[in-house]
Amino acid sequence: MPLDRPALNSLGFAKPPAETRVVVAMSGGVDSSVVAAMLAEEGYDVVGVTLQLYDHGAALAKKGACCAGLDIHDARRVAETRGFPHYVLDYENIFRDAVIEDFADSYLAGATPVPCIRCNERVKFKDLLQTARDLDADCMATGHYIQRKDGPTGPELHCAADANRDQSYFLFSTTPEQLSFLRFPLGHLPSKDATRALAAQYGLAVADKPDSQDICFVPNGDYAAVIEKLRPGAGEPGEIVHADGRVLGRHDGVIHYTIGQRRGLGIGGLSEPHYVTALDVDAKRVTVGPKELLATRTVPVREVNWLGDAPFDSRAEWPVSVKVRSTRPPREAILRPLSPTEAEVELLNPEEGVSPGQACVFYETGGTRVLGGGWIWKGR
Repeated sequence: MPLDRPALNSLGFAKPPAETRVVVAMSGGVDSSVVAAMLAEEGYDVVGVTLQLYDHGAALAKKGACCAGLDIHDARRVAETRGFPHYVLDYENIFRDAVIEDFADSYLAGATPVPCIRCNERVKFKDLLQTARDLDADCMATGHYIQRKDGPTGPELHCAADANRDQSYFLFSTTPEQLSFLRFPLGHLPSKDATRALAAQYGLAVADKPDSQDICFVPNGDYAAVIEKLRPGAGEPGEIVHADGRVLGRHDGVIHYTIGQRRGLGIGGLSEPHYVTALDVDAKRVTVGPKELLATRTVPVREVNWLGDAPFDSRAEWPVSVKVRSTRPPREAILRPLSPTEAEVELLNPEEGVSPGQACVFYETGGTRVLGGGWIWKGR
């Protein structure tokens, strides 16, 4: 007669919640606070950890940033209210080296970086995850809106149930090894309202706290000001030229422009709207042209992270859907591996404003599974 196997708890472990230690990455916002309170309510051995990622003096004056001093206070208060330990870890040097410096260098190279992805990849799901292991945790939980599902060959990454909150674009670089250790308890919820209702149910003071909007180290979204502070002299002036070679005006630094930008170009007298179509940092040149010049069909990507069942380069082509911007819906494409970490993506319908430095994320066609992604490194 077969022995009965112990039932799995809600985090997938064959032991009681009280014997399951889970480190919760707490930003001080409502999402991660609800995750921590929910797991504590279920009886798990919860340890809250908040990362101090940059100077508190700047942080305290900045509302809406995920790692500000006020947010650390809010995270600590949630832990005190729900009765679990909470630690603040100083990751300022790691964050600066792995995220902020990369952001500055990418921008100066004419790219449009996505530092939130680099933060997940190089800090939260690397150093913080290792810290969770060092604390003898069974897993680490976050407040991200994405789903982890058990598949035939291991854990799979899937889009959130609420498409409006889905954060899969920012988590494409999660590796299979990391995914085995991570949990995302909010991914199945139907809406952000459901999360706030849980926060109210648990008596959390952050229930009505506004969502963070800006990148945490970029006050008011002024990228150029941050770059100029990090790299003095980066805002050197140059020419604004038309795609046909005509000089249309002058600019105060390539760092003030991104591919696809229409407003604030500093040029006039044109018969139709013009957009930034190319940036040449070495020549200090901003090229503009009509919208049709933004259309891109072939997208080269590198640093590919693959989450499919079969090896990435085991096939010449993969039919997929891709996102080339976080705010755009997936579009059908053909993914052609060039090496284990490089590929060419052919968009079946051209996309506008494809920019180096952005992520190209791969999805299962017609499904919710995230198959990975890579970084766009040059336009064609």
